[in-house]
Amino acid sequence: MPIGGFVVQTEPAATEKVKKELACLQGVEVYASDEKGNIVIVIESNSSDDMEEIVKKITSMEGVFTTGLAYLNAEDEVEKIEKGEYIPNISLGHNKPH
Repeated sequence: MPIGGFVVQTEPAATEKVKKELACLQGVEVYASDEKGNIVIVIESNSSDDMEEIVKKITSMEGVFTTGLAYLNAEDEVEKIEKGEYIPNISLGHNKPH
């Protein structure tokens, strides 16, 4: 089960609204935020692909600029990756298109 830490960068005026939306997402825990619009979250999911879908959903939220990966722990997937049985589709962050 992958666990990832992310920083979600928002418009400062939208931070509280985005925090409430994040708290409603399954597998997402909000840990901190600041006045500049940065929100620290942890995502726990069934697979790296599921985590990628959650990150895409977060990045598409109104008021969100970027969702950046700070750390990723996927020990239970490592054996499958080493055997070539699974290739995760994780990127280092998502930006909204301009």
